[in-house]
Amino acid sequence: MCRTLSAFPTTCLERAKEFKTRLGIFLHKSELGSDTGNMVKFEPGSKHSKESRNFSEDVLGWRESFDLLLSSKNGVAAFHAFLKTEFSEENLEFWLACEEFKKIRSAAKLTSRAQRIFEEFVRREAPKEVNIDHETRELTRTNLQATTATCFDVAQGKTRTLMEKDSYPRFLKSPAYQDLAAQASTALAAPCSCSPAEPLHT
Repeated sequence: MCRTLSAFPTTCLERAKEFKTRLGIFLHKSELGSDTGNMVKFEPGSKHSKESRNFSEDVLGWRESFDLLLSSKNGVAAFHAFLKTEFSEENLEFWLACEEFKKIRSAAKLTSRAQRIFEEFVRREAPKEVNIDHETRELTRTNLQATTATCFDVAQGKTRTLMEKDSYPRFLKSPAYQDLAAQASTALAAPCSCSPAEPLHT
């Protein structure tokens, strides 16, 4: 017998659709620029119970550690959507750009991409200037004189620490994530085993 929140629809299929819709609403504004690699997109589980369960576990995993959040495509998309509400999405976009930068194998591409990242995120009054200290900014500028895959490591690390200590706790306390986590917990605690004709019990 299904046990779920009274606000959920009256069939298991409708409940799953409602859960997916709410997650989609939370994430629909999450669109990252081309410099972060492929656009991060919301990837909810399908109607199949195993995939839905995996997605619920993914959602709950975001609160276990910042590493788990960053390793989840949906987690990154959700966190980015939250940061946009605080007008601080540049920190995550810079971190993602650095992750993609490290994968480049061509020396020529490495140099050109490094300059683009510096101009967009690191230099003073950059369009998406990240919050780093003057010493780190100048160190990064110096590193670009002999570009390597690690030239942004210090700046990326400080930006990550800032997000983990500042934005991440607020994300976990946000009403949007709290609602997501509550629904994910319900889905895991009370997996649907009823037929659409059966009524739900709260």
